Amino acid sequence: MSAGAKHKAVATWLALLLGVFGLHRFYLHGFKDGWAWAFPLPTLLGLLGVQRMGQLGQDDRLAWVLIPLLGISLVAALLGGIVYGLMPDERWNDRFNAGRPVSAGGWLAVIGVVLCLLFGGTALMATIAFSAQRYFESQAGQ
Repeated sequence: MSAGAKHKAVATWLALLLGVFGLHRFYLHGFKDGWAWAFPLPTLLGLLGVQRMGQLGQDDRLAWVLIPLLGISLVAALLGGIVYGLMPDERWNDRFNAGRPVSAGGWLAVIGVVLCLLFGGTALMATIAFSAQRYFESQAGQ
C-alpha cells in the first residue's frame, strides 16, 4: 500500500494498546478529531482516582467518581478496536483509503479483535461492579 494508507490491524492494535489516549482516532482522523481529544482527560482523571485510592484508601469518595472514568475510556477505546477490526475490508477502504486498492485486514486484526473483546469485557464488568459496589456502600452508610 502507498504511504498514507490506513491499516485495519494498526487501528485495532492502537485501540487495544493506546486507545485510552485516543491514538487510534488520531491515526485514522488526525489531530482535528474531537472524539480523539475526548479520551485523554477522562483517562488521566481515572488514573488520578486509582492513585488517590492507593494513597488514601477505599474511603476516598472522589476516587469513587474518578476511577469509573478510566473504565469508560478503556471500554470505549476497545469497542472502537472491535468495530475497526470487524469492519468489512471494502467498507474500511471506502472510508479510510478512498481511491486505493482494497487490502485485507488479516489475522493481526482478528487477533486484535479477540483481545479487545477479552479486555473490553473484563473492563466493562469491573467498572460496573466497582461502581455498583461503591454506590450500595454509600447507601448503606446513610
